Amino acid sequence: MNGLKIDAPLLAGQRLRYNNRRIVPKALANGIVVNIPEKSLYLFKRGRLAATYPVAVGMARRTESGVWRTPTGRFRVVAKQENPTWTVPLSIRKEMKAQGDEVVASVPPGPRNPLGRHAIKTSLAGIMIHGTTKPTSINSYSSHGCIRVLPEHMDDLFRSVTIAMPGEIVYQPVKVAVTGEGRVFLEVNQDVYGQVGDVGSEVKRLLRRHNAEDLVSWARVAQVVRARKGIAEEITLQ
Repeated sequence: MNGLKIDAPLLAGQRLRYNNRRIVPKALANGIVVNIPEKSLYLFKRGRLAATYPVAVGMARRTESGVWRTPTGRFRVVAKQENPTWTVPLSIRKEMKAQGDEVVASVPPGPRNPLGRHAIKTSLAGIMIHGTTKPTSINSYSSHGCIRVLPEHMDDLFRSVTIAMPGEIVYQPVKVAVTGEGRVFLEVNQDVYGQVGDVGSEVKRLLRRHNAEDLVSWARVAQVVRARKGIAEEITLQ
């Protein structure tokens, strides 16, 4: 967007263009929504979007030790742990052994604990929302199914979340929104888990559901589908 090379140094005072416009996948009165394809967590409070955080989710590829994709489904917060001890699941211990690493049953609180300083346990089996000692993994498919959050974001999220708060993990690589003025926006993310199949057909289905098929430029729709940038782009017919 700024015509910069990936290794170009940034300068003090340099002006950059930035677009992180998204379509909210699902709204809650109070609670958490995680959308796997866009690797984002949405926090709702009192019927309004309170915060959005980039996250890391489960690996897309199958490894020798199994499939580590983040599951979808509704959940509730069942526990909050500060300076948690990580009880290593048997499946991950098997992976440690297969890779020739030291096999440990638990990791105490501290700088080597992959859960970081805070962990939120959900009612989905084995799935937590937690900090991380690998901040560069955020915005990637790299966990064993849990939701990783940057430490500074996790501090805020931990304070905001309450026991029994509801949530849902969804899988929506394609999202459509129509404003009250009739402007139509389309957001297309990568279908990394391969659950949608034909993305073009999914776009048409959502536009039909919003009664917006006659409101859009189909040439612009095709551009957004090809690019799959994960940014909400306007596709309104001019």
